[in-house]
Amino acid sequence: MSNRLFSSLMCCALVMGLASPGMVWAQAAPASAGLPDFTGIVQKNAPAVVQVEAKYTARRPKGARGMPPMQGMDPGQAEIFRRFFGMPMMPSPEDQARTSLGSGFIISSDGYIITNNHVVDGADTVTVRLQDRRTLTAKVIGTDSTYDIALLKVTGSGSLPAVIIGNSQSLKPGQWVLAIGSPFGFDYTVTQGIVSAVGRNLGSQDQPATSFIQTDVPINRGNSGGPLFNLQGQVVGVNSQIYSSSGGYQGVAFSIPIDLAMNVVDQLKTKGYVTRGQLGVEIKPVDDDVVKALKLDRAQGAIVVTVSPGSAAQKAGLQPGDVIRAYNGRTIDQGADLPPLVSMTKPGTTVPIQILRDGKDKTLDVTIGTMPRDKNAMADIGTSAPSKGADALGLTVQGVDPSTRSQLGLQPGEGVAISNVAGQVAAQAGLQPGDVILMVNQKKVGSVDAFRVATADVKAGDTVLLLVRRGDTSNFIALTVPDDNKEG
Repeated sequence: MSNRLFSSLMCCALVMGLASPGMVWAQAAPASAGLPDFTGIVQKNAPAVVQVEAKYTARRPKGARGMPPMQGMDPGQAEIFRRFFGMPMMPSPEDQARTSLGSGFIISSDGYIITNNHVVDGADTVTVRLQDRRTLTAKVIGTDSTYDIALLKVTGSGSLPAVIIGNSQSLKPGQWVLAIGSPFGFDYTVTQGIVSAVGRNLGSQDQPATSFIQTDVPINRGNSGGPLFNLQGQVVGVNSQIYSSSGGYQGVAFSIPIDLAMNVVDQLKTKGYVTRGQLGVEIKPVDDDVVKALKLDRAQGAIVVTVSPGSAAQKAGLQPGDVIRAYNGRTIDQGADLPPLVSMTKPGTTVPIQILRDGKDKTLDVTIGTMPRDKNAMADIGTSAPSKGADALGLTVQGVDPSTRSQLGLQPGEGVAISNVAGQVAAQAGLQPGDVILMVNQKKVGSVDAFRVATADVKAGDTVLLLVRRGDTSNFIALTVPDDNKEG
């Protein structure tokens, strides 16, 4: 086996040994004059931080996020390099029951909670534990895998303590920041450090549209989804990932900016899904070869490689070879700076893009398009079908949004979208969030109410025939409801 050290971006959930009885702990040094005192921030905000526990009783859906094994690794090594936060506490096959732990924080007194999508992705049940040791069942209101944000909701608990939301755009390298979370299950652990960099794009395939806050705050398994505070006690980020060659914290941690997270939350609450802007270009960094060929003064910007037909870029006149130097007033220092800025732009917004073409500066006004929505994203915004028959099938549905309807070529009033698959029979049949149900027992369903009526009389032992559309393919799928509504 090669001794070459693999350096890998991973989310924090590595199974590691805890402290042994004989371990010697170093004594904390006295506080030095001039260093910040974090006690007030912790006392005020710790009650609004929760430990998130996600339980899986069936095989994880195909759409679940995860880190694939690296080539050349044996199964034992591949297990070590799985996604970090939210990983099972003990290694087990994917189809066995398991539990994962993460962190989260309450953003409103009525029980809305933010955590990472990968903490709860595909979970059958989610519970949160408060500082006063109350354990509450949480409902997953919505998720977005692209930004790795999940919105939870707890009810029946009275008014809850909530954090104060800050402004991540004001962060600067060198500022003190503080994390509260549950690394390795040690709840309400406090760690501190400084902002190492802002606007850090990791170039990952999972999150190409996120500009992270980089810190040296110690982050480990179980911190995922927890809050990052500034010295004013305001949340400025959601702790998400580390960069490590060993699987443990090595001084480099990444948090999702709270401005981005709250944008996701607002969209999940209001329309049930997240839209992102799309320019419609393929780009590459401006490297030394490009600098020489185009006789540029320095390596700055993103050079356009291709322009998609019919895209916002083509309509605005962007061409291959154009060097994008600024987007909506923001300088593009490197290619990775552009995707997050475009993604965060509301579709339909017209923005100025400064380009260099044939050695001359030029500004184009571009009306940003809409990025195709992630079919694995789900949300429940009060349009679900909670009828007894639908519960027996183990399905939750919602109306088909206009974007999905257009992509699938559906007519208005045609079909309902699956937002959650809770039943094992439905999961084993291959149904997934994003699938569209067109018919129930040969009766067309074009609304949540129609689906509710069509499934109202479904009971244990019944077999229901569904016509399901996925992408360009439609297929009949039969579901038999388990006796006594118990799945084995």
